[in-house]
Amino acid sequence: MLGAFLLRAASSSKAKPRAQRTKYKVRKNIMVLSLNNLKPVKGSVHKKKRVGRGPGSGLGKTAGRGEKGQKSRSGYSAKIGFEGGQMPLHRRLPKRGFTNIFKKRWLEVSLAALDRGFAANEEVTPELLHVRGIIKKAKHDVVVLGNGELSKPLRISAHRFTKSAREKIEKAGGAATTIVASR
Repeated sequence: MLGAFLLRAASSSKAKPRAQRTKYKVRKNIMVLSLNNLKPVKGSVHKKKRVGRGPGSGLGKTAGRGEKGQKSRSGYSAKIGFEGGQMPLHRRLPKRGFTNIFKKRWLEVSLAALDRGFAANEEVTPELLHVRGIIKKAKHDVVVLGNGELSKPLRISAHRFTKSAREKIEKAGGAATTIVASR
């Protein structure tokens, strides 16, 4: 019996020290990913919580809703912002300012965008800017900003130009025409 114990002790000493052991085994044959072997990552999918299915489940009788009260009843849904009768935060805070319904909306266009989107000596209008996808809609007034450089002459019509944009357009040999809004 003592011999068997010594034999076991000698064989176990050949095992790797605890720090060198790896938790996961490295697979040698790696499987190719395709539709027939797709599966979710381990631990990402959980079983549906089945409530009210007896005392053994831990969620029987009251189904995890506690005893009495509004929250335990069927059909209860919490009102957004409701604080149990206390004056809610959105009503405690003071109102500030107003929304100006006559606010002027400008669609900004840079010179760099015009340089990319148009050929030399081409006419540029808000409608054409909309057609080419440079602005979303020609509903609001267009302002040309002096961002970037203009390498070719363009005849640009817009509702407003910044000082630097007008200078760069004229320097390139183009023309900047201001559109007067008809109201």
